[in-house]
Amino acid sequence: MRSLLFLALFYLVAQTQAQNKPNILWLTSEDHGPHMGCYGDAYATTPNVDALAKKALLYKFCWSNAPVCAPARTTLISGLYPTSTGGEHMRSMVKMPRGTKMYPQFLREAGYYCTNNSKTDYNLEEPGKVWDESSATAHWKNRPDGAPFFAIFNSMKSHESQIRTRPHQQIHDPAKARVPAYHPDTSEVRRDWAQYYDTVTAADADAGQRLKELEDAGLTEDTIIFYYADHGSGMPRSKRWPYNSGLQVPLVVYIPEKYKDLRPPEYKAGGTSQRLVSFVDFAPTVLSIAGIAAPDWMQGHAFLGKFTAPVQPYVYGFRGRMDERYDCVRSVSDGRYVYIRNFRPDKIYGQHINYMWQTPTTAVWEKLFKEGKLNAAQAAFWNTKPVEELYDLQSDRDEVNNLALLPQNADILAKMRVALHNHQLQIRDVGLLPEGEFYRRSANTTPYDFAHEAAFPMEKILATAELAASLKPEATPQLKNALSDAESAVRYWAVLGLMMRGTLAVNGARDELTKLWNDESPDVKIAAAEALGRYGNDADLNRILPLLGQWANWKNNDVFTVMAALNAIDALGNKSASLKETINALPEDGPAPNPRYKEYPPRLLEELKAKL
Repeated sequence: MRSLLFLALFYLVAQTQAQNKPNILWLTSEDHGPHMGCYGDAYATTPNVDALAKKALLYKFCWSNAPVCAPARTTLISGLYPTSTGGEHMRSMVKMPRGTKMYPQFLREAGYYCTNNSKTDYNLEEPGKVWDESSATAHWKNRPDGAPFFAIFNSMKSHESQIRTRPHQQIHDPAKARVPAYHPDTSEVRRDWAQYYDTVTAADADAGQRLKELEDAGLTEDTIIFYYADHGSGMPRSKRWPYNSGLQVPLVVYIPEKYKDLRPPEYKAGGTSQRLVSFVDFAPTVLSIAGIAAPDWMQGHAFLGKFTAPVQPYVYGFRGRMDERYDCVRSVSDGRYVYIRNFRPDKIYGQHINYMWQTPTTAVWEKLFKEGKLNAAQAAFWNTKPVEELYDLQSDRDEVNNLALLPQNADILAKMRVALHNHQLQIRDVGLLPEGEFYRRSANTTPYDFAHEAAFPMEKILATAELAASLKPEATPQLKNALSDAESAVRYWAVLGLMMRGTLAVNGARDELTKLWNDESPDVKIAAAEALGRYGNDADLNRILPLLGQWANWKNNDVFTVMAALNAIDALGNKSASLKETINALPEDGPAPNPRYKEYPPRLLEELKAKL
């Protein structure tokens, strides 16, 4: 009897505590940066968020960590960097680390009614029931009596796809649009930028509708409200790129007077915060608002609430596979400077991505480049990348003047380089492994967990990747020696490092690279074949082309091997012309660990068929 009374008392206290907690409303939108009136953009038309900002706190510098939706939302839901969990690649899927939960699960345990309307798009498998309801009809109005709510409403109105929707009734005058220094100033580009601003206006209207719903229900003063976008602008060279233009998002937070104890010290109506925040901080922050201490495994830092953490000196960004194209880029900012480390400087910025080419700006931009009609800032996107980039946002908002090679910036460059290196070691940046390795190594575990095992040589992998991407000729002997390392990721980066250095480096390691065609790692052998195909002799090419054709066959290989092989064939350009019949006969379907991967090999095959 005593135990039943205790249990009843426990639930009564828990219910009372839950009822005293604030409601939390997240209004989110797609694909737009801080192009809003409240951020000083006079071209923008955003009356609803502007009005919210007048009574709320505006964060001047918020990064989405990822410049594209799926990995950005993966960061939000977990409080972990996707480069740590293996969830960095666009539309991928890996397991959550053992013993972890998604933040709504913590809120539900604390008595919150949690709804999502309605986009998820996580690259992490949901570890059990995450939402009370996640659908197009999910709403805080459906909560049980007395329960506090956590609700997300996501607007698709500003998504990249809406920039190119035709016909379209223009709201903003294209002649008055600001064209960034990296884009050519053409009628197509101006129209796209104007239409982008139109879509932001539409997303702002959706936010206004949700705010009115809350006000009409008399709940505004009981609710903490966030407005933010899921990453930067949907325009090309913003979306998918971990520059500030691809990562900076608006963030406006309203905390009613009755919850003033949850406000940060700088909070005031219409105020601004200079604190650096990013999406990895959102999960611990929402838990802190609800009175829950974030678990130690979360990598973010709460910036509001009972458990507000100290201010952090940097925010971090990343770029992995974008749809069908592989890349590896990391970035860091202190709010003024943006440092970019390109681990694949041999790849051009503007790799062909089917979806991105549907935007008129992309097509005209590429056309003008081929015609030789672009200046240096505009042409850079169609060339290979430098090893390092450094930009001063105070003097160069478009990030086109790379300061990395200027001697006067050596101290800043070194500081940012060390910050990124230490960050990658701290979070165990498993994204340095080829994507297929996540699955081959984590059949009975997770990418996060195997990367945190003591035996995992994170330091050696990172050091080899940094050495490979440095492009320093004197590193060639060390990279050649690394071809025989016991760790496949080290061998992989050693091969890439030699390939990045071109003909002399590749031919100087011909025998070693040839042996790697039989490597146990599909990624190592494909990279070795590509290296000799690009920089070896005709005999090498004649031997590797049939092998690449075999590895690209989806009937006999996993989807990751197929994608790697097809990208290698594409990298060979005209040298792969003899594979035309093989390519035409390759299957466009096959096994994959998740349906999210299935659209990419067909896209690559379509592009190869068009080229060959």
